[in-house]
Amino acid sequence: MTSIDATAIHDSLDPGVAARMVQLEVFAEIESTNSYLLQQQAPAAGKHRVAIADHQTAGRGRQEREWISAPGSSLCLSLAYTFSTRPDNLPGLTLAIGVAALNALRNSGIDDISLKWPNDLVAQDGKLGGMLAESQFRSEANATVVAGIGINFDLPVQLIQENASRWAQHAVDLNALVHRPPTREAVSVALIENLVESLSVFEEEGFSAFVTSWRDHDWLRGRQITVEQSEGQISGTASGIDDDGALLLSSGDSITRVITGSIIVTSASGISA
Repeated sequence: MTSIDATAIHDSLDPGVAARMVQLEVFAEIESTNSYLLQQQAPAAGKHRVAIADHQTAGRGRQEREWISAPGSSLCLSLAYTFSTRPDNLPGLTLAIGVAALNALRNSGIDDISLKWPNDLVAQDGKLGGMLAESQFRSEANATVVAGIGINFDLPVQLIQENASRWAQHAVDLNALVHRPPTREAVSVALIENLVESLSVFEEEGFSAFVTSWRDHDWLRGRQITVEQSEGQISGTASGIDDDGALLLSSGDSITRVITGSIIVTSASGISA
């Protein structure tokens, strides 16, 4: 059995959010909450369905990287939402989801969280969690997005060491940040409510509604980095994001707009990926 209480989550949700929920499912173990929701019937426009897991056996990050967790150590939550009209800037959605996750943690009493482009939650210069947004186009007008968020709660020491070698960035959990971390049920409620609100705002206003908040919590800005892309590497100083959410990389007098790639931080503050 899972130790995450689905009834407690549902009963604690804002009534308006709960009324728009098609289904809430909690699993003791699943391959991937994102993959599961992508296989289910898409919710109607403006509705959402949620899958939460105590443990994922095949969790995924960007570029099909593996998301490693252990039973009871993390929160794995995915939410499927169907837009009434297809947003113009879907690539910026991952960053907007990051802002929603950060706000959810702040609402849960967790401060000093930063965002690492494009999809990581950072605390104490370590990886606290990550986001993965995947889209399905059901028609010319509609799009369903599955927003997946993984957050470390209480990682075993061995898993922290393994994650450090896999990601070249040490992992950190909520247990290390606060004396009494919130429950996974409380964080689940905050995540669901913030995600639903943020997805609705994104549909109406696009990434412009999130760009200021993202910039305020930009962990990479000012760091020397290398971006690994399929066609090679480019290096420079991370100089924030543009209005569409692309990473700006400064080198000499030139600025390169980066849409995708893996980040290696090479400044004296540490190395991460």
